Amino acid sequence: MASYKIAAPDEYLAITGMGVKTLKITKAAWVWPFQRCMRFSVQPHDYAMSLQAMTKEKLQFLLPVVFTVGPDVNQRGANIRRVGGGMLHDQDHAKPNDEDDIVSDSVVRREDRGDALMKFAMLLADSGRNKGPNNHDFLEGIVKGIIEGEVRVLVSSMTMEEIFSEREVFKRRIFRNIQSELDQFGLKIYNANVKELKDAPGSTYFASLSQKAHEGATNQARIDVAEAQLRGNVGTQKRKGEEAREIAKIQGEQDRELAKIQAETQVQKTERDIEKATAEAVLKTRKVELDRDVQIAGIQAARKTEAEDEDLKREVQIKRAAAEMERLRATDVVKATIAREAQQQAADAKAYEIEKEAQANFEKDKQATEATAYKSKIGVDTKVYQIESEAKANYERAKQQTEAEVYETKVGADAQAYAAIKLADAELQQKLRAAEGMAAMAEAYAKMSHAFGGPQGLLQYMMIEKGTYVELAKANAEAIRGLQPKISVWNTGAEAGSGGSGSGGAPGDQSSMATMRNIYQMLPPLMTTINEQTGITLPEWQFGRMAEQMSEVERRQGANGQKE
Repeated sequence: MASYKIAAPDEYLAITGMGVKTLKITKAAWVWPFQRCMRFSVQPHDYAMSLQAMTKEKLQFLLPVVFTVGPDVNQRGANIRRVGGGMLHDQDHAKPNDEDDIVSDSVVRREDRGDALMKFAMLLADSGRNKGPNNHDFLEGIVKGIIEGEVRVLVSSMTMEEIFSEREVFKRRIFRNIQSELDQFGLKIYNANVKELKDAPGSTYFASLSQKAHEGATNQARIDVAEAQLRGNVGTQKRKGEEAREIAKIQGEQDRELAKIQAETQVQKTERDIEKATAEAVLKTRKVELDRDVQIAGIQAARKTEAEDEDLKREVQIKRAAAEMERLRATDVVKATIAREAQQQAADAKAYEIEKEAQANFEKDKQATEATAYKSKIGVDTKVYQIESEAKANYERAKQQTEAEVYETKVGADAQAYAAIKLADAELQQKLRAAEGMAAMAEAYAKMSHAFGGPQGLLQYMMIEKGTYVELAKANAEAIRGLQPKISVWNTGAEAGSGGSGSGGAPGDQSSMATMRNIYQMLPPLMTTINEQTGITLPEWQFGRMAEQMSEVERRQGANGQKE
């Protein structure tokens, strides 16, 4: 029977069975037949313990710690997908903002897909068969074991001074090491609290330090109290003297302030009197000015009235004279107008006659001109029509010729393009077949290499098959063909100059002469060999006559030996 399961705010549902590959973590879902649903809480728990640890100096102490540990609900791994620009779980629940958007392929291929809740549900969550206090004890044992092991390992690598002076660093290192171990169970440290260190049973290290600090603080407090009392007594006497001086100073300042206030009061009273007198004088002056302005205004008004009266009288007289002048002017104007109109009518009649005559002449000339223009137009239109017909014919011939050339060019271009396409296809097929042949040869060479025991064996086989060794031998023989090496052997021993008979002369003379003889005997053959093999000839003055001189020296030595 299907049922819809909903988890509490601090719970998740773990669903397994039909239609679920491994495990499905969600807040709410339908549970179908052949499926199993388990609720597990994600509430963090406090794990308090007092660890007995040993520092790098072999000092034992008790380390009280409290860790708040619970399932990591924010690390969902590959069970996150992007939908419409937002980050959602595979069960369509919102993903926290601090999750990474990219999940590696290795995480996706893992059984838990990098999901902390799947790890917790598969490894540590209680199933329906194991509910009870023992299951929580099992989880607590795992967490406490990890905490105790990591803390002891970390403490054993630090000194007591480092633990005291670097409490924050010590706490961060504990947090980091323990978190790395809890990640494999899907757990997260929400809070870590390291309390004050205590002495282990049988140890008085911290008690001794505390007593030392207490005694030092007590002695320092006594010294501070004595110094404070001394400073207090001295300060009291100084304060009394300063108080008396301050009182006298304040009294003097008060007297001065009082005198200053009284003087300022008298000054302000005098200033107010001066301001009052000044205001009264200004008021009287203003009254006089106003009276004077009123009288002047009255006089100006009377005079203005008289002036306006005179202006009105003068305007009346001017208007009367103007009316009389207009009357007289109108009489003269009427007479002049009548005469002018008579003359105008006579002039208009004469102008009308002249205009009619000119109009008749104009019409006559216009008809003659139009007749001449019509005759000219007929001739011009005929010539223009001939020119236009010829131009149209030329245009049509040029157009047809151009269209023929364009068609011919287009056909040639299409043929070239078709030929180029066919050529490219042929080359492509040829290269494809060559590539297939190379691939087949490479595969065959690989099999042959495996058969001959490796690339070196295949290389030797190919060189034997293609006659490479024979070619190399021929090339080496050809390289030394025509050379005529010459080998010179000479003896520089003691018997070389005397023919094997060294029985004459003193031993010292024979040794010195033998050394010189060996040197001179060595140089000529050496120079001769260099000349024969390289063609380099040394100057005659240097080594050219050396052989003859050596022969002469040997003959003399032989003659001397015979005489003796």
